[in-house]
Amino acid sequence: MKSAVLGTLVGFTALASLPLAQTATTPAGAPTFTKDIAPIFQRSCQDCHRPGSIAPMSLQTFDEARPWARAIRAKVSSREMPPWTIDKTVGIQSFKYDRSLSNADIAKITAWVDAGSPRGNPADMPPPRQFSDVSKWTLAGLFGPPDYVIPIPEPFTVEANAPNMWVDLVAESGLKEDRWLRAFETKPSPEGFPVVHHATTSLFDENADIVSDDAVSFSEYALGKTGDILAENAGFLFKAGTKIRFNMHYAAKEKAITDRTSLGLWFYPKGYVPKYKQNRQSVGNVQDLDIPPGENNARVDGYLILKENIRMTVFQPHLHNRGKRQCMEVIYPDNHIETLNCVNWNFGWHIAYNYTEDVQPLLPKGSVLHVTTWHDNTSANKWNPDPRNWAGFGQRSSDDMAFAHVSWYPLSDEDFKQAVEERNRSRSQGHRTTGGGQ
Repeated sequence: MKSAVLGTLVGFTALASLPLAQTATTPAGAPTFTKDIAPIFQRSCQDCHRPGSIAPMSLQTFDEARPWARAIRAKVSSREMPPWTIDKTVGIQSFKYDRSLSNADIAKITAWVDAGSPRGNPADMPPPRQFSDVSKWTLAGLFGPPDYVIPIPEPFTVEANAPNMWVDLVAESGLKEDRWLRAFETKPSPEGFPVVHHATTSLFDENADIVSDDAVSFSEYALGKTGDILAENAGFLFKAGTKIRFNMHYAAKEKAITDRTSLGLWFYPKGYVPKYKQNRQSVGNVQDLDIPPGENNARVDGYLILKENIRMTVFQPHLHNRGKRQCMEVIYPDNHIETLNCVNWNFGWHIAYNYTEDVQPLLPKGSVLHVTTWHDNTSANKWNPDPRNWAGFGQRSSDDMAFAHVSWYPLSDEDFKQAVEERNRSRSQGHRTTGGGQ
């Protein structure tokens, strides 16, 4: 299976080889790189497209970006880049840390390329972005380096051309006191990045049987995955003595590579106790998957009945190679239905979508979360390892899954009523509060 980065590189290279006219002067009114395009790239592209990061080329300067102009135009016009798989035509559209491009951004990039990709006045160029040495943590730009890092017990070497392997590695946290978390992230080491297909972490009490299933699902890394950020008034209690089970999926390369994946934790200040305890759960999980060869719309539906009022904070779909699309809707107790979000799945990017506070879904107990997932087992799906074969549920990428990781915190009846009243009051005042409320 080709990696997302390799697939992107092939697409960019093919498009970049096409001829592109270069005008000697900038057409009147045309966007320029220095004034119009560089700010977009800095905001939405350069976390990946810079030296030493995962993208196949840097887009920090005009000379770096100019040869890729046609490829950039094609990728942004199709919304393949930057990676943001939320369907912008349905559901909630307000997220924290949204790196997607607006229609105006895409139009500006398209016009720049069509005008011959002019450089513009060097004086218009914004100062270059500064990146920290710990920028391998996607949340470092927001919170600084992690307050506490827990690596797998020892460096793990994946030998050249070894078969795919799934390994459970258990680490002691070493934490001596209970701490409330505000954010967390699982990441491979820079050297190990090419061989870490994904990593999931589960938490155990210090006296628990580590081989049992009595664990708390916690964090996940997969290609393109961002960290998890909790609401300002919610936290996750990470207890002293906790053990971490890293379930590692390694995919070998043509040379031996050593990895030391780590879990990074960001704490609330000592003594601070958040009002709400954050929950994270797999929603709509269907394991009875039947994906026939040649089928491009194999559908499954999963449900979860809410036993308490909740404020939802994060939606993260999870599918494998043959995934195509996923939608999550809520069926309220009075039977009216609201679509919260849909994604057009791209296996290369596992993204946690953090709702902004003003649109976080407020869902009363008795509501039903309904997750609908579609799979594409045809040759049109570039991630499909073999469209001739039937596929079902399993842990391998060539098997598939269908569920969503969803984070929320429960609300008492009184707190829920107050939250709904505040949401309705904001709506009546014309504030942006679409989606996910009563």
